[in-house]
Amino acid sequence: MKTILVLGAGLSASSLLRYLSERLVSEHWMLKIGNTDIEPLTAKYGSNERIQLFKLDASDADQRRSVIAHADLVISMLPAKFHPEVARDCIDLRTNLITPSYVSPVMKALHDEAALKGVTILNETGVDPGIDHMSAMKIMDEKREEGATLKVFKSFCGGLIAPESDDNSWHYKFTWNPRNVIVAGQGGVAAFRQNKELKYIPYSQLFKRTERFEIDGYGSFDGYANRDSLKYIDIYNIDEVETIYRGTLRKPDFCQGWDVLIELGLTDDSYVLENSRLLSPRQLLNAFLPYHPIDSVEVKLKKFLRTEREHLVILFQEIGFFNGDVLLFEQDASPAALLQILLQGAWILKPSDKDMLVMLHEFEFEHPKGRTKITSSMVALGEDNVFTAMSNTVGLPIGIIAKLMLNGYSNPGVHIPVQKEIYLPVLKELEEFGIKFTDTITEIN
Repeated sequence: MKTILVLGAGLSASSLLRYLSERLVSEHWMLKIGNTDIEPLTAKYGSNERIQLFKLDASDADQRRSVIAHADLVISMLPAKFHPEVARDCIDLRTNLITPSYVSPVMKALHDEAALKGVTILNETGVDPGIDHMSAMKIMDEKREEGATLKVFKSFCGGLIAPESDDNSWHYKFTWNPRNVIVAGQGGVAAFRQNKELKYIPYSQLFKRTERFEIDGYGSFDGYANRDSLKYIDIYNIDEVETIYRGTLRKPDFCQGWDVLIELGLTDDSYVLENSRLLSPRQLLNAFLPYHPIDSVEVKLKKFLRTEREHLVILFQEIGFFNGDVLLFEQDASPAALLQILLQGAWILKPSDKDMLVMLHEFEFEHPKGRTKITSSMVALGEDNVFTAMSNTVGLPIGIIAKLMLNGYSNPGVHIPVQKEIYLPVLKELEEFGIKFTDTITEIN
């Protein structure tokens, strides 16, 4: 009997834990789950004799090593900062590891040692990154085998709200870490290649320079650039590509509204706003608008937006910026942190809400007979506010990969899932859960 150790059991782990727990008997597994709070887990899994729950202090190296020492496979759902430490423990103890997070420079530096000790560390195994790599590589490898040359690759993903639960003008609710949404795109420039030219978009312009897409049955989406698309040229082995662009999908009004928040300075996380604990949301907004002796906050905002963006006023009203009767902020904080508090109240998933995960790839391949465009899209809808589309698309591929690794898959070193041996079975099983891509092929003359 093999033991799986899951470190961290937040919202994004719910579908993973369900997948694993439903297969404990058939696969002859034991499951150990460590989390800071095990009370919710006890109610769900406490009576299962094949599941052991324990309180986890992720910063306690001795505790980490003691539980890893008795595991056949570790899945770390902890915050990304802990993954290199967990990886070092796994290398020392010769235990394979799966994480959903991007390969950081620190993690990448562990490759040689992991390979030397025969330890497989597989990262970027969720949805974005994860399913995006696997689904894209499947098409790229197929066309490469046919002798085609990749000229254009664009890839976008977005966690959004399902149409039936879309009841606000932003067309958005939080389905993952709110802070990551607030600070998305900050701390650098977006870098990509367009028609063989390097292009860069600074944060101040990120939500202005968007690209419009249509998905049948789901309407219009705007894509804004992710931070670094260029690193995937080597990862995907596509040196010949003339355009590569990876981004995030949102609804058009979201991008326009977020651009206004950036212009105002309300997404800035670099300083603490003095005495901000004494501000109502209305006073906070007013503090970032130009002074006028008699104009109301609403009038000043309209002037700031100018006529062409005046329709966005409703977005600010809906998230509570015109409320002057309450103090929401318990302590002084950065504008970004204050904005997060406000949005967490406005964009919460109700028990009856369902979310939506949208992924879209665009390829252009050159071959002896001409040029072919392939558009590949996937839309996944959540079951409820626990087994969300985000949780399913993050957790299910990780669970499937865990099964493959426990059944013999091995690739020692630090890797992401871009090999056929891993992405083909994962994508095939994901289709059983309704996570399936629809491809449209167009010949370009």
